[in-house]
Amino acid sequence: MDKTLLRSRLAWLLIGANLLAVVFVAWLTQPSAPPSETPVFRVQPVAFEALPGWTANDPHRALEAFRRSCLVLFNLPASQGMGWENYAGTASAWWPICARLPGSKLSASELRAFFEKWFTPLAVDGSAHFTGYYEPELTGSWLRTPRYTVPVYGRPQDLITADLGSFRHTLTGEHISGRLEGTKLVPYPDRADINAHGLPTAPILLYTDDPVSMFFLQIQGSGRVKLTDGKILRLSFAARNGRPYTSIGRVLVEQGALARKDVSLQSIRAWLAAHGSAAQSVMEADQSYVFFSLAPLGDPSLGSAGTEGVALTPGASVAVDPRLHPFGAPVYVSTSIPDANPAKSDRGFDQLLIAQDTGGAIRGPARGDIFLGTGRDAEAVAGRLNAHGQFFVLVPKAVAAALGPAKEFPDAPK
Repeated sequence: MDKTLLRSRLAWLLIGANLLAVVFVAWLTQPSAPPSETPVFRVQPVAFEALPGWTANDPHRALEAFRRSCLVLFNLPASQGMGWENYAGTASAWWPICARLPGSKLSASELRAFFEKWFTPLAVDGSAHFTGYYEPELTGSWLRTPRYTVPVYGRPQDLITADLGSFRHTLTGEHISGRLEGTKLVPYPDRADINAHGLPTAPILLYTDDPVSMFFLQIQGSGRVKLTDGKILRLSFAARNGRPYTSIGRVLVEQGALARKDVSLQSIRAWLAAHGSAAQSVMEADQSYVFFSLAPLGDPSLGSAGTEGVALTPGASVAVDPRLHPFGAPVYVSTSIPDANPAKSDRGFDQLLIAQDTGGAIRGPARGDIFLGTGRDAEAVAGRLNAHGQFFVLVPKAVAAALGPAKEFPDAPK
């Protein structure tokens, strides 16, 4: 056998052993929550009449988002499980629905009738928690200049990312990243190290002019950049360094810099702008670092591709926990969201969305992060959205019937 191939195979065997050891240690050292605070994944079939605001809902945007997801669903193996323990069936159960999608010119009531014909809502137990995210807009330059000094890195050549679900079913949806040091997988440099020493193994895609905007781009996971030549491109998520994500809002509260009730994207951004010398150390409290890829702008009314691989639809795409819920599934949410004008009251948000993305902080059975689009209004809403409500997943009728009156998954990831 070729020595290079043999070394590669041995390295991957060692990586697998190291990955499982890391996960086991993390599990041992993680503080356990009281039983009453531990979310249990439990679903219960309900009628569409149980969905708050359903009869007034306009599913047009959700239908088009679902149409894009169907292109992915059609390419999955027939036996591909949908959700934890296949609670949403297998991919083949979704194909007949995708094959019969109606045209977008139908009325809202006709589109609701389509979803009612093919799906059964599953109520997910527990108080749902909703936040929002958006696509930031940056300015950039192909070349480093006195103004444009902040590098935007592509995926490093030595970054290794492994899907732990390939090693154990109970780790489905979990990933770990690092780099090889000989035959040993070691943690990748954290944010502070990358800021201080750069990354010679990563391509620099371009330079931007604001480290705070760059930081929020990494939090959101994708964005747009307007270059000095006038061209607008997308910066799409490519990878992360595998280090833990830390909310700098929490850091600022712990330092006494912000009151908990005042924490929002806007208040954090204002604090960072006003405390230049301290801002970097606060941002570096978050060890996580995101790498990007460049892509054409494409349809400017849509967002970058989410984790599912399809362009996100403002107000119709939602990030969920992929360890539990399948990408492509319609998700009905009932909550409230802020107005873009902070002087106005929050408004109700009862909407059909499609699960097309995820994020490092999106964990739990009733957790959703709503994609709100691009621009100042989207940022104004996303930065202040932090609300509770109800969370429903729509699954094919035959799949729901097989679940029975209710189904609990006590061993589901927390």
